[in-house]
Amino acid sequence: MTISADPDWNASLQGTYLWSNTNFGEAFSQAMTPLTWSVLQFTLADWIFLPGYPTVGNIAGRPYLNISVFATVYKLLGRSQQDLLDYMEATLYLRLPEGTNIPLVEVPARQRLPVLWALAQLRWRQSQGVRRLPAYLRDTQGWFERIRRQLGEISSREGLLHLWQQELRQPVLDGRWTVMGIATASADYTLNLRRALTPLVGEQDAGRLIANLSGKSGLLASLGPLVGLQQVANGLLSRADYLAQYGHRGPHEFELAMPRPAEDPAWLDQQLAACRQSPVDAMAQVQAGQSAFDEAWQRFASRYPAKAKPVQRRLQESARRGRLREQARSEYVRQRWLLRLFALRAAQLCGLGEEVFFLRLEELLEVLQGDARALEYIAERRQVYQRWLKMPAPPAVILGSFDPLAWAADPQRRTDYYDARQQSLPQTPSARLMRGAPGSAGVVEAKVRLLSSAAQAGELLPGEVLVTAMTDISWTPVFSRAAAVVTDVGAPLSHAAIVARELGIPAVVGCGDATQRLHTGDRVRVDGGSGLVEILSEPGNGA
Repeated sequence: MTISADPDWNASLQGTYLWSNTNFGEAFSQAMTPLTWSVLQFTLADWIFLPGYPTVGNIAGRPYLNISVFATVYKLLGRSQQDLLDYMEATLYLRLPEGTNIPLVEVPARQRLPVLWALAQLRWRQSQGVRRLPAYLRDTQGWFERIRRQLGEISSREGLLHLWQQELRQPVLDGRWTVMGIATASADYTLNLRRALTPLVGEQDAGRLIANLSGKSGLLASLGPLVGLQQVANGLLSRADYLAQYGHRGPHEFELAMPRPAEDPAWLDQQLAACRQSPVDAMAQVQAGQSAFDEAWQRFASRYPAKAKPVQRRLQESARRGRLREQARSEYVRQRWLLRLFALRAAQLCGLGEEVFFLRLEELLEVLQGDARALEYIAERRQVYQRWLKMPAPPAVILGSFDPLAWAADPQRRTDYYDARQQSLPQTPSARLMRGAPGSAGVVEAKVRLLSSAAQAGELLPGEVLVTAMTDISWTPVFSRAAAVVTDVGAPLSHAAIVARELGIPAVVGCGDATQRLHTGDRVRVDGGSGLVEILSEPGNGA
């Protein structure tokens, strides 16, 4: 084991690559602790598209994907650049600025066969993961409860190590392939369907037709915490049942150092108070979204009667895959919580307290075996982590070598894109017009409310446009009060877009720098079908 005080904080120094964290942004919306980063590395260790080149890296405490690797593989497969751009938008939540040059990796001819073999292995693992999906959704909660009880009963380091090897390690790895497999299958299917529908009905109705994930088949997992809160507030669901179903979902739910709602006795009371303060019928909003789907479907069926039945089957299949994707993600978050509980139990047995989160996974396992050498680096790592935590979020897209501290100190910094060469830096759009991805159809004119975290939810007034960098499950209750949603990071299948569509709220996602260009009090026009945000007036900026 190599012990280092600095657990890989700047992958941009590894070579001239294009990096993006848009796909990770919702899951890791702030800097990661070393333990969280090492667990991510552990689960993605064999997620290799191009042998010998990093697929995932860490820049200033945040995970980034090596887009150069994806672009190189697509070229080797004979796929077009547009195919790559469509794939990145659908599965990686990435819309590159126009004119971005993606550096490619030189792959000698003798290495092309290993690349194809690596891709075949990935596809097979994902397909096997999808085959395990029914069992995964059926069994994960019971498995979680069983292992949690065992964690409470273990009284020795040896016993905890045995539990890791026999009960935790492999299920976590298998769950990774299940979640990635259904996510890819859902994204590919929905992308192709939307591509087929848009020329027939336009972007607005295409968005409405693929939005019906809850429909008549059950509530979307991402909406469960919101509807559940309202059920508790109305006496229709007990507190215990709510926490059993949704207590693992909350802010920063992929960060192992972050307590889950079920661990915080005050969390549910705070959420219920906010719910009662601004009562909104979420189910009524879902039903309104269903009505919008029904109207769009009637327009399609009337115009294309011969296509109605096959398209209806495709829409049903798209919705089914979307629901499964969200269910799988929820159970995977439950697995992540179990890893946190494992770390906390290890901390108790080793006398580490919160310091456990500043060890890497492999170091923690070594400490359980009696090798405590890594402990001397905890203080330094904590300092580095605090530095990244306080720093503004790095650009979603980084090309080449990046100095986080120099960038943060630059008052003219771009928050959406960084190019070390400064040769092909895409220009920002019109001063009064922003373009993002169509997230949820509809047009709204209203005032902006800029929020940096879900903890500020009480500041959002009903009828305002919510503007934020990115969203996760903790934002879901906020959506019900918003007239529209605008985000820096996102794509049509990201959390913000999915939840907004289900609630019938217009949304434009993946704008890049909306949080820099918009201010509380600005009046904007949000067109969720075309992906445009127009600034109508700027009193929030002193204009």
